[in-house]
Amino acid sequence: MDAATETTMYVTSLREILWGIMLVATTMIIHGFGMILTLRVNNAFKPRLERAQSFVLGVFALILASWMIIVVHLAEVAVWAGFFLWKGAMPNYSIACYFSLNEYTTVGSNYNLPSNWRLLEGMIATAGLLGFAWSTAVLMTVAQEFQEHRLQVLKQRRENLPQSVDRGS
Repeated sequence: MDAATETTMYVTSLREILWGIMLVATTMIIHGFGMILTLRVNNAFKPRLERAQSFVLGVFALILASWMIIVVHLAEVAVWAGFFLWKGAMPNYSIACYFSLNEYTTVGSNYNLPSNWRLLEGMIATAGLLGFAWSTAVLMTVAQEFQEHRLQVLKQRRENLPQSVDRGS
């Protein structure tokens, strides 16, 4: 059977849809736990940040949050890769991870799933888009808190300047 005939014979199955829904749900569950953990770790740093008033420590908190978010995304990709390997859709775990990461990030891959799993290529991209949107919101929360804290520190420093300092008048 040639590729054109195989493509015209492809019919999305209920099994494929159900597996896709379960994988997207699993991805969102992992993401939820990961984002809550990221915010909890960030909140644990807040007292130290407020005491130290250190720009470097604040940036480190942002970097740590970013690293944690990346690890969460990689865990999600590993779940998809494991599924593709388990179902025999990929020849080995390395290729399954490569394929899953490229599809999850919507970059695309030079590999394709067998026709009976083709719908999952779009579903993994959907899971990735949902995850990146959520991650962006979490990182923006952390960044906003950092920026507000830095502005407050700068305001306090300005207010504590001696009154005799000429401020350009």
